[in-house]
Amino acid sequence: MQRLYDFIRRHPTGVDVFWAVVLLGFSVLWVATSSPRMGHPVGYGVVAALFSLVVALRRRAPEKMLVLAVALGVAQLAFDLVPFMADFAMLVIIFTVAAHDGPRWASRLALIGGLGAATLSQLRWPMGGPGSDAAKVFFVIIMTVPFALAWVLGDSLRTRRAYFAQLEERASRLEQEREAQAKVAVAAERARIARELHDVVAHNVSVMVVQADGAAYVMDSSPETAKQALETISTTGRQALAEMRRLLGILRTGEHQEAGEYVPQPDVQQIEDLVEQVRGAGLTVDFAIEGSPRPLPSGVELTAYRIVQEALTNTRKHGGPDVGASVRLVYFDDGLGLLVEDDGRGAPQEMYEDGGADGRGHGLIGMRERVGMVGGTLDAGPRPGGGFRISALLPLKPAH
Repeated sequence: MQRLYDFIRRHPTGVDVFWAVVLLGFSVLWVATSSPRMGHPVGYGVVAALFSLVVALRRRAPEKMLVLAVALGVAQLAFDLVPFMADFAMLVIIFTVAAHDGPRWASRLALIGGLGAATLSQLRWPMGGPGSDAAKVFFVIIMTVPFALAWVLGDSLRTRRAYFAQLEERASRLEQEREAQAKVAVAAERARIARELHDVVAHNVSVMVVQADGAAYVMDSSPETAKQALETISTTGRQALAEMRRLLGILRTGEHQEAGEYVPQPDVQQIEDLVEQVRGAGLTVDFAIEGSPRPLPSGVELTAYRIVQEALTNTRKHGGPDVGASVRLVYFDDGLGLLVEDDGRGAPQEMYEDGGADGRGHGLIGMRERVGMVGGTLDAGPRPGGGFRISALLPLKPAH
């Protein structure tokens, strides 16, 4: 049975031709048995053949077949050819046109023709025998119902098909939107991880390099100082590995089960430890907090920490010898202010003119992206009197 259904779906025109032949056969049989009493056998035969053509081509050319059916109905009225078996094709073409996604004039014409067919037939060939007008009206209504039902069923099928097509289109659009959102989320996550890796590597490796150079310089003259420098390198290296393991764990499913709990994200309270670490690397840093410290959103705390970390790293890179820096945290009612300054020779001019890319890194670009993610502002540039200044304002958004 399923094969039969598949064959019917694959060959709709063949099925229509089969039913057209069946309709033609019954119509010819009716003409052969009834036309000798009613006359016009050739006319009935031509009408039957053309109505069969309407059924055969109803799906290939529904509008044209509708016009042909209307013309045949008018010809029957004009040449006094009473309704017979072939007129069943009118119901078929009305249903087909109503169900077809074609021009709306065809559907309206099919509805008007179907509703008026019974009335015109009654006016042309009045119901014989004695009877009241009410009986004739009732007969017209009864004969109109099949035409109305054919149009309603066809239009309902068209509406349902359009509804399912709309659902499929919406589902396809939602799938495309989900894919686009997933790509955006992946890109954003990659950018975030890239910023984190840059901050971790740039800061910790810079400290390790400075300590290693210092240890090599005093190895012979002051072994104790060299030993402390090597301990600082070891501690800094472990910290860098821990943070990198946390970042790489994000990229691996189940990483936390292998490596234990993740290292907590840095916050504002750890800025003081960061400053002490930088001081231990030989950089003079003045640190101060103004205002009343209070809990901040995690995104603001991480952003503040990374800005100070990157700023001090840039100071060591570009500040030159005997450079000093200062870090200020200011708690406002509606935000957190950061001010990191140094009195060195400053970064290369193109580093801040081009937004932070100096051909060797993207430190300032990463700062601007971080500040932009929390809705803050960043100002970076040369400091009056020499050196470099980074000023940031991070708004405190209410927690939802």
